[in-house]
Amino acid sequence: MRTHRRLLRALRALGLAAATAVLVAGCGGGGGGGGSSGSGSTSQLAANQVAVTVGAGVEGVANIPTVSVTICAPGTSVCQTINNVQVDTESFGLRLASSAASQVLSALPQETVAGSPIAECTAFADGYTWGSIRTADVKISGETASRVPLQIVGDLSQGAVTTGGCSTGTLELTPADLGANGILGIGVAANDCGTTCATPPVGNSSYYTCPGNTNCVQALVPVAQQVTNPVSMFAGDNNGVMLSMPAIGPSGGRTVTGTLTFGVGTQANNALPSSVTKLATNAYGDVNATFAGGAVTAFFDSGSNAYFFTDSTLPNCSGQASSFYCPTSNVTRGIGVASYNAATPGAAGGVLLTMPIGNATQLLANGNYALDNLAGSLGNGATFVDLGMPFFYGQNVYYGLDQSGSGGAGPFVAF
Repeated sequence: MRTHRRLLRALRALGLAAATAVLVAGCGGGGGGGGSSGSGSTSQLAANQVAVTVGAGVEGVANIPTVSVTICAPGTSVCQTINNVQVDTESFGLRLASSAASQVLSALPQETVAGSPIAECTAFADGYTWGSIRTADVKISGETASRVPLQIVGDLSQGAVTTGGCSTGTLELTPADLGANGILGIGVAANDCGTTCATPPVGNSSYYTCPGNTNCVQALVPVAQQVTNPVSMFAGDNNGVMLSMPAIGPSGGRTVTGTLTFGVGTQANNALPSSVTKLATNAYGDVNATFAGGAVTAFFDSGSNAYFFTDSTLPNCSGQASSFYCPTSNVTRGIGVASYNAATPGAAGGVLLTMPIGNATQLLANGNYALDNLAGSLGNGATFVDLGMPFFYGQNVYYGLDQSGSGGAGPFVAF
């Protein structure tokens, strides 16, 4: 599991304050030019495809790709469809806000270890989630995964943690905190923690046992009971995903629709062309990179709403968007990427990508939610580049699940 600096779902420096600038413009406050919408080819989706929408969502935060997910009490027709669940290619497993799943929540059995219900404290770059682990049948379009362990966020008291200290930063429990009704983690790993949380020392585990849903203490949890990427549990089309988004102009689009296709090379609609750039990743989806003349780690993260990197030559915005860059005119930055190789840092001879960067204050005031040139600062000392949601516009991006543990292919990203 990626914790702290390594579990990078969404550096939501945009936050709700800067999002207000978008909401104000969207409620009649005018807006800049180019408010056109874009759309992918979603009119005739196959059973292994679901529409992905970037729009106002639940909180008006820019660049949040969302899908609809149906969860059911295992083996029953007691179900609820939950809209506005964020598609996150750099986390693993399904997490739903308890308020968004209220219609079916009481019917979802809790996972237990030694007779005690289990919960998880999940650290992201922008904060952490806390809640119980439950089991549900998960349906996305025509695909179904049975008895999937997932996290219900915000259904337990955070004060119930008595050992381990949970995490630091902002506690995210509600759709307002998350910027969505939940997070669908479809990255390259099947589980969110694996052997780290299943074998000693227990102090490395993000899981807790909570007798009576109180007095929670850190605990080891078998991999099969950990929060699981639903894609890995589909009957077919279970070896990866393809996220396809249309290209948009420099002013962005108010609502943009793309497609999430399940499986890689399992059907005609998810074939991996020989012409794509295919990069092997580590178990978390990281690749080697060279940026600003230095060796860094990079990753392709639909769960981050901007490009994030450190560049002291770019001015930050003022006021509520101060974590974003505000150049006086549009600029670009280049990054070289190559397959992950821990022994040889950098991406010598790799593929050069270009990140367009606009003035975030102007972009966030134009009433558009899909922006392909929004970029933000990580602060000094950061040694990675987050190729966030702006990268995905105009691309088919493939993620191959890590199947090396069973003799299959290793994890990869391709575009």
